[in-house]
Amino acid sequence: MEDNKKDYNDFFKNDDQKEAEPKQEKPSYYYSYGPYKSSDTEERKPETTSVVSSADVTEVEMTSPQPLRSMDSFNDPIAQSSERPGWTAKEPYKRSSGKTFFAGFMAATLVVGSLMFVSDKMNLFTGDKVLVNIGSSASASAAGANNGAVKTAAVDLARPTNIAQIAQNSSPAVVKIETLVRQKSQQSSSGGGSVFDDPFFRQFFGDQTPNQTQPQTKQNSNSTKISPLVPQGLGSGFIFEKTGYILTNEHVIDGADEIQVTVQGYDKPFTAKLLGNSYDLDLAVLKIEGSKDFPMLPLGNVDSTNVGDWVVAIGNPYGFDHTVTVGVLSAKERPIEIPDQQGTRKYKHLLQTDASINPGNSGGPLINLNGDVIGINTAVSSQAQGIGFAIPTSTIQGVLTSLINNVTIPKEPAPYIGANVGNIDDTLVQDLQLSNTDGALVAGVPIGGPAFKAGLKTNDVIVGFNGTAIKTNQELIDLIQKSKVGDKVTLNIIRDGKKMDVIVTIGDKNTDKSAQQN
Repeated sequence: MEDNKKDYNDFFKNDDQKEAEPKQEKPSYYYSYGPYKSSDTEERKPETTSVVSSADVTEVEMTSPQPLRSMDSFNDPIAQSSERPGWTAKEPYKRSSGKTFFAGFMAATLVVGSLMFVSDKMNLFTGDKVLVNIGSSASASAAGANNGAVKTAAVDLARPTNIAQIAQNSSPAVVKIETLVRQKSQQSSSGGGSVFDDPFFRQFFGDQTPNQTQPQTKQNSNSTKISPLVPQGLGSGFIFEKTGYILTNEHVIDGADEIQVTVQGYDKPFTAKLLGNSYDLDLAVLKIEGSKDFPMLPLGNVDSTNVGDWVVAIGNPYGFDHTVTVGVLSAKERPIEIPDQQGTRKYKHLLQTDASINPGNSGGPLINLNGDVIGINTAVSSQAQGIGFAIPTSTIQGVLTSLINNVTIPKEPAPYIGANVGNIDDTLVQDLQLSNTDGALVAGVPIGGPAFKAGLKTNDVIVGFNGTAIKTNQELIDLIQKSKVGDKVTLNIIRDGKKMDVIVTIGDKNTDKSAQQN
């Protein structure tokens, strides 16, 4: 009976209950232009299973229970007469086995499932109502007409059927971009740290050339021979205007002495001209010249694509031309930062997708099911799977004209007050005449900045921002960055043990000369 009960319980246990695996601490991750490359050189140790022998079990002394009358005594006439005359024992109750229960459960499941299938096929419960696929325009319009009420919908578990058509129609407009540099540029930068020598940057390009030995060109002091061009990197792009205008990422063409573009259907690559680029936005526009119109992809409205909708990415990962990957739009408005040798690119408003993006995909289009481009594939999370990012068309369309005309795109305003702040140490509480460590300590006030003009001084402690209490310097920084340039804010401070207020006008760190000098 105990064995049957054990089988019954084991049958309903899930995998987590049967065997709890130890949790492993996950390493922190960062974002990059390329896929995951583990820097962990430690080999994984084989899993071991511990076996407990009988010798390891400690015996525990227990009090012996009182002997009970066996069940057979109920059927023994002699035992009945000797113990309790006149008693009649019935056969003991036998529990059904776990196998019997399981068989009954499966039979009931089969019957219920069959009934559900028949009712669905014969439409017994919905009558003449029309079923609409979830996510279709028909269901969206129906929900809108019903003020957001839930409508009956049939779940479509299959992928959309037009992905192959989207890939066929879009691929001719997707181009491969190869960058080349002069031999002398590579040699002269070997000691100066060219961006192309950075392994982090090479990760985007699929590490095409780091182990290749480039041909050396013999030159003397009187020679005027130009050094040859050597391949440096590989990326993607797409034609957005039939006369040959191409969009791609700035990091794809950064540092190139020549840019070659391969278009599907043409035997030879085109030499492209860089019209304009933006480091901060990571965007660039190229131009190629042809005798006829090129295939093109339209820029769509990213707002028409919802989280969970299918998307298609096309590019040239690791040199595999016109690779198509499919996924969904995972999220919108993602901010990430990627450091490189020129600084740190601070991306905002990115689209997140689980469509596979690898080195060489950068600059390629992210396409919705209407065949419109909604983003430019840009980066991936190097410590994760299925987390890629694309610059949305909402960002592109606002600066496209400036890129085509090579007009400098102003940086997005960066709110700041012009003061260096830090957290308060326990040892400073008494010296600053404070009651605790809450607040942000002013460690310096650069001359000419907003804080200097407002009268903020070194060793002031900022404990409030427009009346909101401040506990750490990061809380203060976050509130400043949420403000708008030109806003007047009140800093609640403690100076020499006395509370007072200082009114500061939020400045723009990108335009203020004092901030750039300091």
